[in-house]
Amino acid sequence: MNATEFVREAHRQSALVAASEQDRDDQAFVDAVSADWVDAT
Repeated sequence: MNATEFVREAHRQSALVAASEQDRDDQAFVDAVSADWVDAT
């Protein structure tokens, strides 16, 4: 996968999440499994 494909796929997935009827639940999941930038360094 190259950078262009990654950007395209990331955009596709974010659009699906944004259009979802469960968008709040989906975002809560992403927030729960994502590390803070401070924690990642």
